[in-house]
Amino acid sequence: MRFPAAAWGVPGVPRFPPRSDPPPEPMTNATAASAAHSSAQDKGAPVAHAQMANAIRALAMDAVQAANSGHPGAPMGMADLATVLFSRHISYDAEAPDWPDRDRFVLSNGHASMLLYAVRYLVGTPSMTLDDVKSFRQLGSHTPGHPEHDLARGIETTTGPLGQGIANAVGMAIAERMMAAKFGEALVDHTTWVFAGDGCLMEGISHEAASLAGHLRLGKLAVLFDDNRISIDGATSLSVSDDQLARFASYGWDVQACNGHDPEAIDAALIAAKASDRPSLIACRTIIGYGAPNKQGTAATHGAPLGKEEVAAARETLGWPHEPFVVPDDVLAAWRAAGARGAKARRAWQGRLRDVGKEVADEFRRTVAGKPAPQLAAALAAHKAKLAADKPALSTRAASRAALAAIAPAMPELVGGSADLTESNLTHVAGLNPVKAGDFAGRYVYFGVREHAMAAAMNGMALHGGMVPYGGTFLVFTDYCRPSIRLAALMALRVIYVMTHDSIGLGEDGPTHQPVEHLAALRAIPGLAVFRPADALETAECWELALARSGPSVLALTRQAVPAQRDDAAVNRSAAGAYVLAGDDAPRDATILATGSEVALAMEARAALAKDGIAAAVVSMPSHELFAALGPRKRAAILGRAPRIAVEAAVPFGWARWGVDEETMIAMRSFGASGPAGKVYEHFGITAAAVADAVRKRVRRKKH
Repeated sequence: MRFPAAAWGVPGVPRFPPRSDPPPEPMTNATAASAAHSSAQDKGAPVAHAQMANAIRALAMDAVQAANSGHPGAPMGMADLATVLFSRHISYDAEAPDWPDRDRFVLSNGHASMLLYAVRYLVGTPSMTLDDVKSFRQLGSHTPGHPEHDLARGIETTTGPLGQGIANAVGMAIAERMMAAKFGEALVDHTTWVFAGDGCLMEGISHEAASLAGHLRLGKLAVLFDDNRISIDGATSLSVSDDQLARFASYGWDVQACNGHDPEAIDAALIAAKASDRPSLIACRTIIGYGAPNKQGTAATHGAPLGKEEVAAARETLGWPHEPFVVPDDVLAAWRAAGARGAKARRAWQGRLRDVGKEVADEFRRTVAGKPAPQLAAALAAHKAKLAADKPALSTRAASRAALAAIAPAMPELVGGSADLTESNLTHVAGLNPVKAGDFAGRYVYFGVREHAMAAAMNGMALHGGMVPYGGTFLVFTDYCRPSIRLAALMALRVIYVMTHDSIGLGEDGPTHQPVEHLAALRAIPGLAVFRPADALETAECWELALARSGPSVLALTRQAVPAQRDDAAVNRSAAGAYVLAGDDAPRDATILATGSEVALAMEARAALAKDGIAAAVVSMPSHELFAALGPRKRAAILGRAPRIAVEAAVPFGWARWGVDEETMIAMRSFGASGPAGKVYEHFGITAAAVADAVRKRVRRKKH
């Protein structure tokens, strides 16, 4: 049943089916036998569709039962959708899960991961074995509860936090169109398919992502909505009554509804989705736990094993008499044939890659592999040398824009954007034309006021491959981005968050916009590098380091101008995470640690202390994470043995690891205040004088 977006609200055109429309018929012994018979001739397949789908159901309920943990209901309910998609539509070759022009498949309702594991084993993905399926949710296995990303095993991404997968898929679909515009559809022409549940659509991120996808008319994006109307608490009618088809139609999507257990209805819906020039939502009415006779259609199948008795009853109902984890040879052969279906298309694509010429083919391979742009190192070296010579006093957000102006021409895979703060974040530079519906040749995405979707879409772009995304907003709004930042760290994705207005130094906008706890919160995320550069040269160095990482980075940048601190550009001193900026040439009475704009305060304090005969070294610490990775001996040489005082316009939490007394650290201990930046700094006692006084007290205490 198809409902074109243009039909919504037009007199005389039927409205979308209400949420009370009847569900498909529950699975019984009789319907199982009938389905197996009627499906036997589907598309000429030698094995019935029902038996192929039941292989997924059996592996899912067996693995969950063996683990005594997991979610059998969604895999059993979506088995028909997966069977039709993977046996008839999705373009992939199981032997080559990293083929660049494969269709992408995202399991947004990632708790249904056993569906994906079952399919990847059944189609013959070399690195997904039956032993892996049997080891579901076991420590060290390749089949964890929520796998997130494992391309070798065919896992593009299966997000644990609901809704993230939809937004990741939007990023993938944007990346696909941008890569197609750059290299041509002979090399890049594939669809991003998504399975999503009621929970995914309830999460707010789905609104932001779907709105953006509709605006950009991402016709190569199709979401199959597992409309089973069950959540953990019970029926979704307890908490939601949205008309999802109307909602997505309002975004400009093509919308359809179908019986999610009728293979021919599913097939027709997927054909229509592929023909649309808009993103597609297909509401597939399913029964959760389909085939479990006493629990199907209830929340009891959602997040717990079915139990031995119900598994046995499901086997009888499904007409599946085989032992646990046993798939009959003919059924497995049918699935393996489905897995090999795309081999011919892949070979044809390889021929097209050869035909485009060596220069284009080499550049395509380089960008997909994520290898450095050959001109990048020279471009950055020239830029840093100029900064060392000129010593400009810039805000670090302006220094970031200057770095981008040098990087972007030398790194064509760099793709930028901002959440409606382009002129505040200074994330746009010449040559980065906007990405628009129908024109994806640009390199800059105007994400609108959609921080959640921006961060998750950037993850999708990185997962897709062929580009390095960066996006900007205010540092305080990392609260909106944090789930995606965490997932980027978990998946080790090279994405760069340009987060400006990094402290009380933004001034008049006041405490709602002044981040005080955010640096500590971000530094707590494993695998995330947080950079807070002190001047223009450090900013360029931090960009260089972020681009070279295999994980995500946050650049925390000032609104206010800061003085240049260095004139040496030959070595990237920020690569150590911290270094002695001044005072390394004599014995120390004290060491002042600082980041970002407060490095200038530390240098002022050092000069004042020198007049008192106190020798203070200043350590600039642009990245705690890189410094922690340096090794204890090198860290000790930088920190020295003298008393340590730290200054940062943020809460002191986390500084104790560097031998700093957090109680006496010059830092924030409350939210900020509205006023001119200089006055706000004075109000909270974050000044050079305060730093110098703290050093004097520590030195006197040591002497006595």
